[in-house]
Amino acid sequence: QVQLVESGGGLVQPGGSLRLSCAVSGSIVSIFVMGWYRQAPGKQRELVAHIISGGNINYADFVKGRFTISRDNAKNTVYLQMNNLKPEDTAVYYCKFSVLTTSRKSEYWGQGTQVTVSS
Repeated sequence: QVQLVESGGGLVQPGGSLRLSCAVSGSIVSIFVMGWYRQAPGKQRELVAHIISGGNINYADFVKGRFTISRDNAKNTVYLQMNNLKPEDTAVYYCKFSVLTTSRKSEYWGQGTQVTVSS
């Protein structure tokens, strides 16, 4: 079965950096989209960044110039490098993969990792 495992969250001071990782395993034929979302208390889940198999990348306006999404196709892993973190970046971060399994496209979510930015 398909499973996503996230890591890299934690507590960091404003202006600091964190690097999130998300690896998918299971019976996967191909990966179409790798993305990161976040959800803060009292807010809806929102897109942070995503990258498609062809290499096109989209970022939310509030992270442009600070965050970088990247991938390692050999490891089926997506990363989110977060620099110059702000308190408003505090949220649970979720990875999402759009994948092809056996004759079916499906979306899978990671378990979430907490990012807390505080002095």
